[in-house]
Amino acid sequence: MLVKCGACTGKTAILARMRGAGASAMGGRSPAGAKAGDALCPDPSRGSARRAWRWRLVAAWSAAGLVLYAFFLQISYGGRIASDGAGSALQGWDLIHGHLLLHGWLLSDVSFYTFELPLNGITEVIFGLGPRAAHVASALVYFIVAVLTVAVAVRGSRGAARVARAAVAVTILAVPLLAILTVWLLLEEPDHVGTVVFMLVPALLIDRLPGRPADLRRVAPLVCVILAAGQMSDATVLYVGVPAIVVACGYRVLAARSLRSADAAIVAAAVASVPLELAVRAVMTQAGGYEVAPPNTARAAPGQWPGHAVAVWGLVRTLYGAVAAPQARLGTAAAILGIAGLAAAAAGIARVALTWRRASRAEHILVLVIAFNLAVYTVSEKMNPYGFREIAAVLPCGAALAARAVVPATIRHARPALTAAAAAVLAGLVALAAAAARPHAGVALGPEPPQWASAPTWPVTAWLEEHRVTGALADYWSASSVTLESGGRLQVRAITLVPRTDGTGYDIHAPYWESNSLWFNPSLHDARYVVARQTGKYSPATYERFLGKPSAAWQVPGFVVLEYPQNLLTRIGPMLGVGVGPRA
Repeated sequence: MLVKCGACTGKTAILARMRGAGASAMGGRSPAGAKAGDALCPDPSRGSARRAWRWRLVAAWSAAGLVLYAFFLQISYGGRIASDGAGSALQGWDLIHGHLLLHGWLLSDVSFYTFELPLNGITEVIFGLGPRAAHVASALVYFIVAVLTVAVAVRGSRGAARVARAAVAVTILAVPLLAILTVWLLLEEPDHVGTVVFMLVPALLIDRLPGRPADLRRVAPLVCVILAAGQMSDATVLYVGVPAIVVACGYRVLAARSLRSADAAIVAAAVASVPLELAVRAVMTQAGGYEVAPPNTARAAPGQWPGHAVAVWGLVRTLYGAVAAPQARLGTAAAILGIAGLAAAAAGIARVALTWRRASRAEHILVLVIAFNLAVYTVSEKMNPYGFREIAAVLPCGAALAARAVVPATIRHARPALTAAAAAVLAGLVALAAAAARPHAGVALGPEPPQWASAPTWPVTAWLEEHRVTGALADYWSASSVTLESGGRLQVRAITLVPRTDGTGYDIHAPYWESNSLWFNPSLHDARYVVARQTGKYSPATYERFLGKPSAAWQVPGFVVLEYPQNLLTRIGPMLGVGVGPRA
């Protein structure tokens, strides 16, 4: 049916005459004319239906995202925030109060300055300084990683296959959260997992490149800035992300035998990001900005590499939840899900390797990120039981490749498509629900809202607030945690005891990271209390060797609070050596 409108009356008349002439020549049939008329005067209801359908899709995906974030937040509440995460929260608090250069701060060998710290600050604007804001920020970091992983996984798919791919990727990211150890190191505190954002975003941008000059002017500089920002946040981007993009796009430059291409521009942008980051950091340092502890970049002896490779394989299995972890939710079923996710990731890597010439830019980048991350950590000297945090990018990259490998881009028949999508969604919901239903973590892993008292330092936090103490000293693992729990009302600062080489005792220092030199200025702060642990290295007896007998001492569950008549910072200030010595 031809729908007429005022704007198309003249065109309709012309088409009618053309249709009549065409019908005479073709014996009365004019299918071409009818199609042309329909194209020029489309039914308005069709456009409205399409727009309504798009909005329904947007609403459905948005609702799914909110549900996913709610699960991540609840899982975060079951974990803990120790002094590492508390330090990041305090840095975010300084950022939103105008200390953009974080003057006086000595950060760890990973600053998280351009991603995790701003997110901490944003949540603190809404919720205030405290554990709740820190949990919200932690869940937000993992949520953003999950969203970007899904965006890479579903690219090129449609319909139910798109849903299935998204669910597979989310399930692989959810399974490690069934174990409390991986919750702590992946979801709870800034610990490299957020760094993958600086690799996934460029991969998505590069994958959409058609190669037109206008696109290059926008995308290449943007990739350069993103990679430079990532290097400011975490050196992993320098050693893993930049080489992966250079090799992936450089391969296409060589295959095309042309230096005037989109890929050549991206290679140049990735290389340029390195001096750009160095220049920005130099300017910030000259302006009095934060300092970072030097990262351990020592290379292990080649003879150690085979043993390291075996250890790294074990860390990869832990990262994917493919091991029987103690206290893991779902027990053996969790390990089975983890093994399935790891196998799917391996299949995704193999698929890209076997179809390398036809694979997309994003797939090349993800495979190379995994390869470089594993290789760099294998040959490095810093091997430890918690080293899967150092290869955190392997999980989301593998999840995206797994989803693309096990679910085709389109599933022709409706029933198998819906079955695949439903099965993938169900697996993800089971893993997320089980992780979110974790019972109270106990005093060793708090705090968990709304029972803030689950934190092991909560008794001493409550005591100090009750007695209106504003300044105190404590060990590293207590100080910033107490400060965060109090919402900043308490200023508890860390000191570190370093064993003397002759074995005669300890020297006292400030922590060599996650510390601010301004905290120990006696003209700015007054600390007359010491939070000692009842036993061990930081016992009352140890502090008394440095500070003498306290004027009073109070027993608090797990701690002893010592009171001195004078500001202790005036006595220990010359001994602190801010930025020196190992962490407690």
